[in-house]
Amino acid sequence: MAKGLLFVLSGPSGVGKNTVLDELFKDFDGVSYSVSATTRERRKGEVEGENYFFISEEKFKDIEADDGFIESAVVHGHYYGTPKKFVDKKLDDGEDIILEIDTQGAKQVREKYPEAVYIFLLPPSLEELENRLDKRGSENNKSKNIRLKNARQELKEVHNYDYEVINDNLSDTVKEIRKIILEEQKRRDSQ
Repeated sequence: MAKGLLFVLSGPSGVGKNTVLDELFKDFDGVSYSVSATTRERRKGEVEGENYFFISEEKFKDIEADDGFIESAVVHGHYYGTPKKFVDKKLDDGEDIILEIDTQGAKQVREKYPEAVYIFLLPPSLEELENRLDKRGSENNKSKNIRLKNARQELKEVHNYDYEVINDNLSDTVKEIRKIILEEQKRRDSQ
């Protein structure tokens, strides 16, 4: 059995990574979503092992000290990480898996999994990215400006990715990502 492919989807906050993947998974089962671990409290409706692995800060630090994450970060005071055992088991079982992470996390993954397929999701423009952050309604002006400043920096990372996809139209974006996944699977299967 061929080893699974690891896909990494990155892009600035507000570009629509979650929305694109939610839409992709509605009618495409050619790849599964990687589940991250977090120390934050479970939100209403979230399912253990499906949305996140909810763990204590102490356990997180133990796993991290044992090189148990392929990438990790502290976001808004909570720890997040992608469990290495979970990903490696899926890949060893021949399952293809996709990570949705920021550019810093992607750099960490690239060090451990240089063979992964890296996809950068771009906004049509910075103005549109700002509109999307406004529509999301979860940011105050200070927070939004920080995210936009970070986005300008993150956009400079696009040259480190195998593919660039502009998220201008959700349906077209999902089709493009599906096409990339299918092409990479076909390439693997022909080897």
